Amino acid sequence: MDFDWHSDPITRATPVTPHYKNTQNVRRFMLKHCGPAFTFDRPFMAWIRNDIPKTLGDMVDEWQRRNEVARP
Repeated sequence: MDFDWHSDPITRATPVTPHYKNTQNVRRFMLKHCGPAFTFDRPFMAWIRNDIPKTLGDMVDEWQRRNEVARP
């Protein structure tokens, strides 16, 4: 049986499966790790589904990289 994105516990090590869904469970996880500015946008969603194996930790890292505030 595949992972249930709606209710199964998720961690940074959770692999993104071919049946990945942007569920409230995933949104809560991403908000916790990325902060209140987190959103799913089209380019980020395309990156998630680009057929390169990744984990939710990779998703957090990539979102943070894309949304890093320039430091002086």
